[in-house]
Parts: sequence; structure tokens; C-alpha cells
Amino acid sequence: MTTLPKPRQPELKTSLPGPKTAVIMERDSQHLSTSYMRPYPFVPDHGEGVWLTDVDGNTMLDFFAGIAVSTTGHAHPHVVRAVQEQITKFTHVCLTDYPQEITTSLAERMVKHVERPGEKWRVFFGNSGAEAVEAAVKLARNHTGRSHIISTIGSFHGRTYGAITLTGSKTKYKRGFGPLLPNVSHVPYPNPFRPPLGATAETCGQAVIDHIEGLFQTIIPADEVAAIIIEPMQGEGGYIVPPADFLPKLRALCDRYGIMLIFDEVQAGMGRSGKMYSFQHFDGVQPDIVTVAKGIASGMPISAMLAKESVMTWPVGSHGSTYGGNPVAAAAAHATLDLLEGAVKHPGCGDSLMENAAQVGEFIMAELRGMQAEFPFLGDVRGAGMFIGLEFVKPDGSPDGKLRDRASMAMFGRGLLNLDCGEAVIRISPPLILTREEAATGLEIMRDALRALK
Repeated sequence: MTTLPKPRQPELKTSLPGPKTAVIMERDSQHLSTSYMRPYPFVPDHGEGVWLTDVDGNTMLDFFAGIAVSTTGHAHPHVVRAVQEQITKFTHVCLTDYPQEITTSLAERMVKHVERPGEKWRVFFGNSGAEAVEAAVKLARNHTGRSHIISTIGSFHGRTYGAITLTGSKTKYKRGFGPLLPNVSHVPYPNPFRPPLGATAETCGQAVIDHIEGLFQTIIPADEVAAIIIEPMQGEGGYIVPPADFLPKLRALCDRYGIMLIFDEVQAGMGRSGKMYSFQHFDGVQPDIVTVAKGIASGMPISAMLAKESVMTWPVGSHGSTYGGNPVAAAAAHATLDLLEGAVKHPGCGDSLMENAAQVGEFIMAELRGMQAEFPFLGDVRGAGMFIGLEFVKPDGSPDGKLRDRASMAMFGRGLLNLDCGEAVIRISPPLILTREEAATGLEIMRDALRALK
């Protein structure tokens, strides 16, 4: 096992929750929506880099980045300057009606990461991942003249009506909200650790393809399917990486039947996996439509739906957004791309944040896999870059959600902000500026918390 650098420890000045936090959480419970979840007693006050300090002065190490949103950490000076400069010019004009250089140049930068020779892409800007998904579904239906959409079990695509219909991770997102979007079906996601359809880790990708082909023969006419939407690396379902052969085979299936292939990169995209988009880990795969949000602007609200020009054929006025492509958020996106691409360097993070995500993420996964010998309840360590899932299991190998919850709270109590996903997984999705030394700090906290569970 690699020798860890001496870690810098979080600074906890009070027990959690502190007195100010407790007061604010009580006020919060009285006035905000009952739909909000409050799994951890933490009220942030300010942050710097990968460290976040609450109203009681407790400084925590951030290993979840606001659900993979804070790409450049908290209050990154390059992002702050970009936002400050733009907000002194204008904050809103409405991109639906008036073109703006800042969004035009942002679109030009974004399509460069997906375009191939002889191929042109276009961009629609929104405010959230769910909006990008809604736009993608509308476009696919409009372009193909078909209605059916196929999604996957375990997926998360948002909470608006169309997006929640596509989501397949938890029934609580749908209970009591029907009727939902018609003509939507779900198929298994090929999880090598828990292979569906009686397959093995090696054959589960082909098994899902065969399953879809079976549906085309018995239940869903293939010529009525507008699109298949899938996360190239599944997020809320458990930070799952499919087998290497699956996405190329899915691309071939879509080509065979004239179906649009939509990649939802909202959580795994924008450099988190060590590449700009997670689908780029799978050789030769090119989608028709891509949705991105979360990490695109370091916390400012903006999303994008990218599509091949040959696919973006909807007419003028058929879709729009009042706030989508807000210039202040676009400025933050430009600054974020500067750091992801390496035009601006972050100290200690190599040539770019994408490179840093790949290298530090590899270090984290190697250390976690080393811990599996000491902690047999760590059933699986998986991911790419700083998109890492840690699955907890019972002695019989089944998911152990209760132990995962105990571990998560034990880590939080020691100063590590983290978040669960899937049935029994802790996700590791820190800001991409996380250094090896800061990663070592988090790993030491995790090891200490896991030892307390034995």
C-alpha cells in the first residue's frame, strides 16, 4: 500500500451540530419545503478550496462537492473574478431572444469536446440537469417523429415530470405524482458487481442488449422508439461503470433501428471522470445528444443540451428558457473550462483539473482497494477519476445499507462531508482541485471511521 502523506485534519471547534447550526436547522424546518432532505446537521458559512466551514466554525473536508457540482472547489479566485466582472456588465437579457457573445463562445468551446471531423454540433442552454433532459427528450421526439423513450433501472434524470418519468432509482420520486410521461420503459443497467438478467460481470452488457432486442420483438415496436437515454457511468444508482463492450453495442443497436442515443452526463461529465465526458472512456462511442449540468460552472446554475446539427432540427420558437444561459453563469462556466482544459493552472493540480482528477482519483481508488483486506464489508470499489463508489455488503454479499449509513455518519462526525447513493454506496465526488495530500486526509478519516464500525 502507498505510504500516505501526513494528513491535515479538519478543525472541529464544537460537537456537531453546533449551537448556531441547531438554531438555523430549527428555523429551516419551520419555513422550507417538507420535501427537502436534511441527512447531516451542517449549515455552511464559507468555503475555501476543498474546505467548508459552518456557522459554528467547524471546518470540514468536502468529499461530495454539492453532489459533484463544485468542480473548482469553494470560492475559486478565477471563477470569482469571472463572475464579478460579468455582473458589473449585465446580469440578464434573455438568450432566447438576444444573442450574447459570452454564450456563443461558451457553446463554441463546449462542442469542441464532442465534435468529430466533418461533424457539427449545436447547444441549447438551460438552468438545471432536469431541464437539459427535458430538452433532450423533446428534441428526440420532434426529430424522429416517434414517441417511446427507453431509460434504465437505477437511473436518475431529474425531478420535473418528464425527467422523473425517466428516473428509475427510487419509487419515492414518483409516488403520488402520476400520471407521468407516457410511452417510457426501463431496462436493467449492466452492473458488473451485481449483474442483472442472470448474467456474469463479463456478459451483463450483452445480456442487456439482448433484453432490449427481446422487448422490440414482443412489447415495444422498435420503429416507435425515439431515444434511449442512459448515464454512461450511472450516478445516483450507485456510481456504476458498465462493462467496456456495452456502450459500443448500444450505439450499434440504436443505429440499427434509427434510435437517438442520449448520454446523460449531468453527474459524471465535465472532467469528473478524468475526461471531459465519461462516455469518452469507451472507445468509438458517439451519442446523438448529450446533457450536462452540475459541474459545468462551479456552482452557478446553468445546463446544456448538446446535439448533432443533423439532429437539432426543431423549429424556431419550439423550445426556450427565460433564464437559460444566464451570462453570469456562463462566465463561471468559461472560468471552469479554463481550469478543466488547463488554460489556467491550479497550484498542485498538474496541467489541468481533468489530469488531476484522473491521477488523484486513481490514488484514492488504489488506497480504498487496499482497505478491502482490512474491512471485508467493503464489497466493491469502482469508478473513474473522482467519480468513485464504495459499496457496503453483508457477509452474504448482499447490500448493507444500514452499515453504509453508520459509516457515512461516522465519517461526517470526524470532519468529512460525504453523501450516499444507490442501495448501499458512499460516493466520493470531491472538487477536482483535491490534491493527493488532501485526498490522504480524507482517506485517513474514512479508515478511522471504518475501524470504529468493526
